Amino acid sequence: MIFAFCRDSLDPTHPERDFAREVDAARACGAEVVLLDHDAAAQGDPQQAAAGVATRAASTPAVYRGWMLTPPRYAGLYRELAGRRVKLINDAAAYRRCHYLPDSYPAIAGHTPRSVWVHRSEGFELDTLMQRLEVFGDRPLILKDYVKSLKHAWDEACFIPSASDAGHVNRVVEAFLEWQGEDLNEGLVFREFVELASVGVHPKSGMPLAEEYRAVVLDGRVLQVVPYWDAESYAGATPPPGEWLSAVAAGVQSRFFTLDVARLKSGGWIVVELGDGQVAGLPDHADVEALIQALAQGA
Repeated sequence: MIFAFCRDSLDPTHPERDFAREVDAARACGAEVVLLDHDAAAQGDPQQAAAGVATRAASTPAVYRGWMLTPPRYAGLYRELAGRRVKLINDAAAYRRCHYLPDSYPAIAGHTPRSVWVHRSEGFELDTLMQRLEVFGDRPLILKDYVKSLKHAWDEACFIPSASDAGHVNRVVEAFLEWQGEDLNEGLVFREFVELASVGVHPKSGMPLAEEYRAVVLDGRVLQVVPYWDAESYAGATPPPGEWLSAVAAGVQSRFFTLDVARLKSGGWIVVELGDGQVAGLPDHADVEALIQALAQGA
């Protein structure tokens, strides 16, 4: 079993410090640790990214734990490692299904706010956007790209009070596009805004914090359910029902992924988003050792 971590760009012989605890856990359970050059992978040079990975005599299972890559860049890395008989747990199609919301949507549509999207190839003219938003009537929306939102710029580049207000839609979209620039992920996603139960405010940004949890799933089995924010803020809170999480997870075509869920202010639960398990961050209070052990045994 191999765990592939990002190497430290300032000290290439060592893994990124952010993954130190996971590296220690992997070595403690007897797994092999290899280092990848994330910058090279992100720039489209998977051969250089995997230069330190030796070719194996037989196909060997592996898990990547590192920074995000775009689906095309991940596909390149997957092929390069496969050529060295190192097989990552999720293939390129599975990675994409959990990385881009439009690709995730079919699996979670019955459990997540209604969403529509516009790919950049269609253009972002206001008429095109407003036609796509007709399904929402005058309901409030949040805006994101295929991967992330700008919640820290809530009023300027995230929240739209009414889907039918063309002027407001235009202002928020323009601000979002300017802010994202070349970092825009594929296109725009508009999601129906729903009120979530609160656990406080972010100590630095002042952003309201919803009662969110991150579930880690391996081969359909929910390994851990961890409060997304500071665990102390969740005093007295009840985690999402295990049966519901398992039912949602069963519809996701990926071996290893994360499932972010939140409690509605009115009660009940929604899925916020999926994430590929190899690039999803782990909350500080996650049981890293147990997760790495489960991956080492099951991947």
